[in-house]
Amino acid sequence: MGGFGRYLAAALTARFASEGMGMGVVLLALERTGSAAHGAFVLTAWMAPHVLAAPLAGAAAARARRPRLFYAGALAGFTAAVAALAVLLGRAPVPVVLAVAVLGGSCGPVVTGGLSSLVAGLVPEGPRRDRAYGWDASTYNAASVLAPAAVGLAGAAVSAGPAMGVLAVSAALAAALAASLPYEDPHGRPREDAYEDHGAGPPPEEPRAGLGAGLATLWRVRELRAITSATTLAFVGVGALTTTSVLLARGLGRPGAGGVLMTAFAVGALAGSLTLGRMTSVAPGRLARWAMAGTGAALGAAAFTPSVALTAAAFAAAGVCDGPLLTATLRIRSEHAPGAVRAQVFTLGAGLKVTAASTGAALVGLAAAAPPWTLLLGIAVLQLAAAALHLLVSAHARVGGVPATGRSAASATAPAGRRTPGGP
Repeated sequence: MGGFGRYLAAALTARFASEGMGMGVVLLALERTGSAAHGAFVLTAWMAPHVLAAPLAGAAAARARRPRLFYAGALAGFTAAVAALAVLLGRAPVPVVLAVAVLGGSCGPVVTGGLSSLVAGLVPEGPRRDRAYGWDASTYNAASVLAPAAVGLAGAAVSAGPAMGVLAVSAALAAALAASLPYEDPHGRPREDAYEDHGAGPPPEEPRAGLGAGLATLWRVRELRAITSATTLAFVGVGALTTTSVLLARGLGRPGAGGVLMTAFAVGALAGSLTLGRMTSVAPGRLARWAMAGTGAALGAAAFTPSVALTAAAFAAAGVCDGPLLTATLRIRSEHAPGAVRAQVFTLGAGLKVTAASTGAALVGLAAAAPPWTLLLGIAVLQLAAAALHLLVSAHARVGGVPATGRSAASATAPAGRRTPGGP
């Protein structure tokens, strides 16, 4: 298996464990304590550290002298936390369980954006790399389909504890695969440990990006600012979608069909990432806008469908539209993030989206008494607003035909990434 093949295997197994945690934690809490709310608190503790840990994880990845140890170690910590929660949840004191969840959640940015930042060092620049990001995005969508189903089946067949054990094994496999990857620096040269292995001296050190360099880059580079602000807004709606689907199914007379709607959305997203997400001829910014606008339109239609079957079809269509969004986002980050801060940009972008999703989940909880169709319509409006926001922010990306984000806007320590001629 080549380097990129091993990367995809590592990404899929890591994200399988991450995507399964939501259902696994809630099922385990319900089984051992009789309270789903207990699981919700643990899950909140798991998700909360993402936005705070993201810049730290990105900076640590960029500064790591031995990135193999950093990535494998972070995934090993993630594995240990999943395994510990499988044992401790419902048995140990609540503060201990919450502390383990916070520590495990702090490794989350490595599982999401941190791993994706490695693609640039594994695949040459150009159409091949664009397609590689399509495959990388597919690992998220595949995990979102497979993990909840696997956890649910394992929980029903045996119990929630072994189901959590499956997630821990998957995370451990990801750590082992990460240790086997070939690592390069952000500019495509072998890392320092590779030089040591061959008895050669390392290349001269370049200035290291500071802790706030990634956040500064997200703000200064207009293309990054556009996609980050738009996807963060869109994910407020995505975070509310699961609860809304349950309420919507109940309102349609099928209380147990909320999972069917979310499965339809996830399967559609996987199909979209494997088809539309591989359209390298379309500028990633334009693809992102189409994805958000299409998702909003399909969810808006779903708000007025009279049956679960038609609603599921609309959810699947929304998923197909949403599928290319992550691919486009990854391409934009890779093209416009300077190498010295690429890992920070990837982890920060992922952390902001997770935080936005948790905010959306909290907001829909507060508005749960509203008619479900109005909640879904609100989510649809957020997707359309996100597409409009991206268009608005990126509209001034070129001044007189010249990119507005040059080296000085991107970084003081490294050149800005490639600009796509047909980009936004």
